Amino acid sequence: MIWFSILILATGAERIVEVVLSARHAAWAFERGGREFGQRHYPFMVVLHTGMLLACLAEVFFADRPFLPWLGWPMLVIAIACQGLRYWCIGTLGRQWNARVIVVPGLGRVTGGPYRFLTHPNYVVVIAEGIALPLVHTAWVTALTFTVLNAILLFGFRIPTEERALKTLDAAA
Repeated sequence: MIWFSILILATGAERIVEVVLSARHAAWAFERGGREFGQRHYPFMVVLHTGMLLACLAEVFFADRPFLPWLGWPMLVIAIACQGLRYWCIGTLGRQWNARVIVVPGLGRVTGGPYRFLTHPNYVVVIAEGIALPLVHTAWVTALTFTVLNAILLFGFRIPTEERALKTLDAAA
C-alpha cells in the first residue's frame, strides 16, 4: 500500500507540474490572441481527474484491495508507458499544449509526432491511464467509474469542443 500511495502522490505531483506548465502556455497563447473554448467543462475535468487519484487511494485502503502481481505489474507498465506518450504529445505540441482548449490564430494544426497517427493521442493516454493506474492495486471500482465518467466527458464535451476549436485554425489557414 505504501508504494502505491507513493505512485499516486507522484502522479498527483506530475499533474500539478502540468497545471503550472498549462498556465504558462495559456498566458503565452493569450498574449498572441489565443481563444479559449470549452471553459465550462474544464472544472469537471479537474474534479474527475483529482477524484480518480483520491479514489484510488480510498478504494485500496477502505476496501482492502490486494496487489495481484499478475494484474498489477502489467498495469504499472501500461501506466508508465502512458507517461512516455503523454510527454511525446506535450513535446510535439510545445507551447500549443494546454490542459485547456486554447487555439492561437495563425499557428495551425500540429500534425507531427503522435499526431501523425492519431487525432487525439493524449486522450488515448487519459483513457489507458484511467484504467491502468487504479488496477495497479486492484481498484477496479475506481477504474470502472472513472472510465465511464471520463468517456461521457471526453466524447460528450471535450473532443467535440476541441474539434470545433481546431476547425477555426483550419478555416484560417
